Amino acid sequence: MTQDIKHHLNEDVLMAYAAGTLPEAFNLIVAAHVSLCDTCRAVAESYDAVGGALLETDDSVELSTGSLEATLSLIANGAPEQIKHARKPGVLPGPVQDYVGGDLDAIKWRPVGMGVKQAILPTTSDATARLLYIPAGCAMPDHGHKGMELTLVLQGAFQDEDDYFARGDVETADEHLHHTPVAVQGEPCICLAVTDAPLTFKGLIPRIAQPFLRI
Repeated sequence: MTQDIKHHLNEDVLMAYAAGTLPEAFNLIVAAHVSLCDTCRAVAESYDAVGGALLETDDSVELSTGSLEATLSLIANGAPEQIKHARKPGVLPGPVQDYVGGDLDAIKWRPVGMGVKQAILPTTSDATARLLYIPAGCAMPDHGHKGMELTLVLQGAFQDEDDYFARGDVETADEHLHHTPVAVQGEPCICLAVTDAPLTFKGLIPRIAQPFLRI
């Protein structure tokens, strides 16, 4: 667990996570962050407790026919194939390991230029989750946002304008932020980035490559 986290998820995101209203990709990055962050995990658990209390005061609803049998069947058959492997301590938090089938050596990277690599994770189409590998000292293209982008650092660190983000830190970006993240020297920076809308690039080459890279 990482104790020295300085950049946390905002409470609106944690509340939506507890309520189950986030897209799958955002659920993944929240689950990954709270697995590393005692502070945000405590907040999320407090919202879970509030939700549980509210459910106790609501009128009961009858289960559909066969729902109990279906649930018991799922339990008997075990976890879905993508999460049947045993988690091992590593760079990737447990929730991310479930998606890639292991740690860094299980990631199927695709080069995107300048030594940067990405791996898009299989989630529902309402948001996109990708792992990014950024060589030390490398700058990402200058870009803005049409929606929300959450970026969780898993290894190394990056410098963004006046802020520094290390393992466990989350940067929250929206249409008001235009930035050029730079991986700091020392080791490659590996991040989990989630977006619900395409990025906006100033440079011609990133704009041409954008449809092919799905960013």
